[in-house]
Amino acid sequence: MAEKKHTLDTSKWIDNYADYLFNYAISRVNNSDLAKDLVQETFFAGLKSAKNFQGKASERTWLVSILKRKIIDHYRKINSKKGQAEVRMNFYNDGENEGNWIEERVPQSWDNASEKKIETEELRTQIDICIDKLPEKYGMVFRMKTIQEFETEEICKELDISASNLWVMIHRARTQLRKCMEDNWFNN
Repeated sequence: MAEKKHTLDTSKWIDNYADYLFNYAISRVNNSDLAKDLVQETFFAGLKSAKNFQGKASERTWLVSILKRKIIDHYRKINSKKGQAEVRMNFYNDGENEGNWIEERVPQSWDNASEKKIETEELRTQIDICIDKLPEKYGMVFRMKTIQEFETEEICKELDISASNLWVMIHRARTQLRKCMEDNWFNN
């Protein structure tokens, strides 16, 4: 049985894939304008390299692979602007409460579902705010590892950092996020 050979229909890309690609991008870069730019660059790159399309994957899969490369290139560009220098950060030390900060302060369960939804949305918003307050490199690494679930090796390769450097940045990001959440969410 012959393998199905996919074809490209560039005239339908925007209608068929723009929303999907935008949602994919926004979940990885957390910036609407940047996500739109990355999708536009993806379509442009797809048009330029359409002659290289072999039909082994669907159009959408092929476009997502281009978009992934664009997202990685974006993070590489940020990384190179920041340079390889490590920024010294003060650690927030919580003494004996360290490590238990979420369990101790999580709100009690409410019976009202709409209030739970509001609480969840507000919490998600505060987490995003706190991530945005991180140094750019820490936020980028935290999102790639924790939210987007990139493999350690992939992040290290793409950002040209060592695994130990990655884990130091993750630790520092988590420490700063904990402090930010304690100051802005749990103590309000």
